[in-house]
Amino acid sequence: MVVGAAGTSLLLQSCDTEKPTAEAKAPELNYDRTPTELARERKLAEETFFTDHEMKTISVLADIIIPADETSGSATDAGVPAFIEFIAKDMPHYQTRLRGGIKWLDVQCMKRFNKDFVSCSDDEQTKMVDAIAYPEEAAPGMEHGVAFFNTMRDLTACGFFTSKMGIEDLGYVGNRPNQWDGVPDEVLKQYGIQYDQRTLDISVRFDS
Repeated sequence: MVVGAAGTSLLLQSCDTEKPTAEAKAPELNYDRTPTELARERKLAEETFFTDHEMKTISVLADIIIPADETSGSATDAGVPAFIEFIAKDMPHYQTRLRGGIKWLDVQCMKRFNKDFVSCSDDEQTKMVDAIAYPEEAAPGMEHGVAFFNTMRDLTACGFFTSKMGIEDLGYVGNRPNQWDGVPDEVLKQYGIQYDQRTLDISVRFDS
C-alpha cells in the first residue's frame, strides 16, 4: 500500500505541469553542527587560500610523507591536500608557516637545483626532504625548513588517518557489541539454578 501510494503521488506530480518540481538535494551532515557553524563552514568551503603552485607543492610533499602502498592509496588519494587547505582557512595561524615554508622550500631548491620543488626530479625532491625531515640530523640554518616539514608531517598524518581510507588502513572498526554467553555454568551449578530453554534461545546466545 505504501509503495502504491508513493507511486500514485509521483504520477500525479509528473502530470502537474503548473507546479515546479523541487530538485532533490543530498542531506547535509549537520547533526553535530549549529547553524552558525554550518554557515561558517560553507563560507570557508567557498574560499581559496593556496595558489595552484602551493597546492601542487603540498600534494607532492603529502605523497612523499604517506605514499601509496599495498594496503592503501597515498595521502592525495585520501584527500589530504584539501584537508590542509581547509585547516589553513579554519585555523589562520597555520597560514604563515605553511605559505612561508613552501616559499622557503622553493628558494632552497632554486639554490641547489636551479628550479622550484615541484619541478625537481623525484631524487632531488627526496634529497631536499631528507635535509629537513630529521631534526636531530639537520644542518645549521635549516631550522625553518625543519619546522615547516614537521607541520606538514603532522597535518598529513592527521588528514590521512581521519579519512575513510586512513581509518580502513588502520583496521579500526569502531565500537561493536560484544557477545555475552550468560553466567558461567559453574556459577549456575553453585547456586543450583539453570537457564530455561527460552532464555538460552533468545537472551543469552546468539550468532556472531
